Amino acid sequence: MHWEERFLNAGVRFPKTYGRYDIEKELNDTMSVLYGVGLILAGLIVGILVGFIVRKKLTESRVESIEKYARKILADAQKEAKTIKKEAHLQAKDTLYQMKVEFEKETREKKEQLLIQEKRLFHKEENIDKKLDQLEKRESRVSERERSIERIERDLRAREEEYGRLIEERRRELEKIAGMSSEDAKRLLIQSMESEARHEAAKLIRKIENEAREEADKKTQEILALAIKRYAGDYVTEKTVSVVNLPNEEMKGRIIGREGRNIRAIEAATGVDVIIDDTPEAVILSGFNPVRREVAKVALQRLIDDGRIHPARIEDVVAKVNKEIEASIREAGEQATFDLGVHGINSELVKLLGRLKYRSSYAQNVLQHSIEVGFLCGIMAAELGLNIKEAKRAGLLHDIGKAVDHEVEGAHAAIGADLARKYGESKEVVHAIAAHHEEIPPETVLAVLVQAADTLSGARPGARQEMLESYVKRLEDLERIATSFHGVEKSYAIQAGREIRIMVESKIVDDDQAFMLCKEIAKKIEQNMTYPGQIKVTVIRETRAVEYAK
Repeated sequence: MHWEERFLNAGVRFPKTYGRYDIEKELNDTMSVLYGVGLILAGLIVGILVGFIVRKKLTESRVESIEKYARKILADAQKEAKTIKKEAHLQAKDTLYQMKVEFEKETREKKEQLLIQEKRLFHKEENIDKKLDQLEKRESRVSERERSIERIERDLRAREEEYGRLIEERRRELEKIAGMSSEDAKRLLIQSMESEARHEAAKLIRKIENEAREEADKKTQEILALAIKRYAGDYVTEKTVSVVNLPNEEMKGRIIGREGRNIRAIEAATGVDVIIDDTPEAVILSGFNPVRREVAKVALQRLIDDGRIHPARIEDVVAKVNKEIEASIREAGEQATFDLGVHGINSELVKLLGRLKYRSSYAQNVLQHSIEVGFLCGIMAAELGLNIKEAKRAGLLHDIGKAVDHEVEGAHAAIGADLARKYGESKEVVHAIAAHHEEIPPETVLAVLVQAADTLSGARPGARQEMLESYVKRLEDLERIATSFHGVEKSYAIQAGREIRIMVESKIVDDDQAFMLCKEIAKKIEQNMTYPGQIKVTVIRETRAVEYAK
């Protein structure tokens, strides 16, 4: 078939202007293009095949090298594993050896500790045996005293029977001889019997009390001396000061402010009266609450140092000082409990303890006094075999009522007992607080210990100060009470009012009556006077025989 027919059959149309030569030229060009494309395709196919073969060879060689490297790594890893295994084995042996050495060391230390504990237990057993011996000796002494008291009672009953017989005989004799009535004779005999019975009873009481006092004084002196020796704390007499020093007199005007607005702001913010008088370079703060006085004092000092004194600044400074004082109060209470080793006290009681830092009694800081009483109670409780922690707790809290006694009516001992009961303290501690001034009678040994420790702390020289007026009044009251008794000739208050010596008339008061008189005077002093510590009462009876040689 002719090529034109082929193109026509294939749907190819040629322009009418094309001649035969042009068509052949176009066909040749097309065939050349197709031939070139075919060559390019053939070249690409051959290139791809060659690249594939080369890449396959390269891949196979790379895989072979990777396998060789992997085998090398595996061999190195096996060698390293063997080395690590050896090192681990050696390290395990070394660790085992060290653990064995440490175990032997701990075993030796524990053995040494056990030996020390055995020694302590042995000493404790020895001490217990000694205390048991002392208790047995004390029981034997007590039993001897009981037997002696029984003998005395039998003697008294025998004497009573004898007195009854004598009285009956005297009654009959008096009725016969004197012609007196039985009632008159009975009255005379009763008076005579009372006089003789008083005389005998005074002798017996003095004997028994002397024996008991000697034994008790010896033991109490040992315990008190030990307590004082073991707690030898320094004491600096303190006083709550309510005076603020000023740099100059002009500062008074700045404190007062325009029309008194600054001083009114200070008084309203602190609740303390600010007194500005003729005292040079000083301002007096007056208020019943010691914490408020301290806040006012610190705030006023800061305002003076700062120089900016106006109502807004006053309120800011007072608020800041209030927070600081509250924090210091809490820290002081916590420090007191930490120093004594007393834990578990209610946080409100701890805060009240801290408030005692700003309270003084006879110029003695109450918080320091409470800490000292706690230490003394603990020492004496240890000597008596009592609960040391409970004794320290009672001693520390015994004056807790003084933190609020300016806000609540009543004695500080009763207030303190109510506070301790409210915040969960034990019955023993509550009773010891309530009885430490004998407003209620002490019923436990702990209450007596708190009384003794309170007296020791307050009665030490230099611990307290008293005003001259109260001191002189106490001396006068002592002498007045002593001279009010029949038979007293003179009385002298000495030792700063801690002792009174009484001279009696020997013709009116005999030895036994002097003994009874001493007890009655001491009892009346206890009932009618308030004083720190104790007062020694000494009655002196002197008999003088005077004669002249002529």
